[in-house]
Amino acid sequence: MNKKVFCFVLFTLFCLVGKAQTKPIDTLYCTDEDKEIYEHYLSAMETKKSLPPGSLMVETARFFLGCPYVASTLEKVPEGVVVNLRELDCMTLVETTAALVRSLKAGHPSFSDYCRILKTQRFRTSVITDYTDRLHYTTDWIYENERRGWVKDVTKDIGGKPLAINLSFMSTHPDSYKQLNNAPELIAKIAAKEKEINARPHYYIPETEINIHASGIRNGDIVCFVTTVEGLDISHVGIICREGDKLTFIHASSNKKQVIVNEVPLQDYVRSIKRNSGIMVVRPQF
Repeated sequence: MNKKVFCFVLFTLFCLVGKAQTKPIDTLYCTDEDKEIYEHYLSAMETKKSLPPGSLMVETARFFLGCPYVASTLEKVPEGVVVNLRELDCMTLVETTAALVRSLKAGHPSFSDYCRILKTQRFRTSVITDYTDRLHYTTDWIYENERRGWVKDVTKDIGGKPLAINLSFMSTHPDSYKQLNNAPELIAKIAAKEKEINARPHYYIPETEINIHASGIRNGDIVCFVTTVEGLDISHVGIICREGDKLTFIHASSNKKQVIVNEVPLQDYVRSIKRNSGIMVVRPQF
């Protein structure tokens, strides 16, 4: 099979509940190259897999330095599990990094195990029925994965302040999403979910207070940049790393068109973005 040709396949993932059992799921989108990159990742991490979880998050993110930035790789029809280790945007870098580390920590990692973890992390349901099953808003992604025990929102614990959000962007801009065009039933489901998310408590660290609370931010934490754009919650995400005394982050940069270690400190970066008001900090749990 030509590794550059997109493969559209039905796939069986494995769930471990007491003992291994097969559970058929949904559509998987991937290429042979993705599987090869996964195997290369395992080889690269062989001497590092005993590192603390936060360090593993950073080393895994560094594995992708230079990887091209490509947006909207998840937008496939029908909705399914997209595995793309060749091209990343900010959120898929974070999801990919966390899922790879979780797969590595499983003890006997496999590509199918990685796919299962990625799918569980990205969707609210065990079986994908439509576009609304995906965790589109970052605050919802945090909430659902915290319920699973896979992450912990530590923003409040390290000094965060209450944040009111008013999500509405997807339901009020359906023309921006091909899956929502001429799909009133899906728009209604998205609108209902937005109201549910809005009713939850949220916290953030204001842009001027990031350095004050920097001691509570650890290597490997997921940093989420709070936006003031109407109807949205988070505009960008990355993975915290420290370069000497500098607190910064690794991210898929739309400006640099690749995965990079950000050159400027975290607080300086946030203050330089006009529509950023602060950050949320989320800690993966392995």
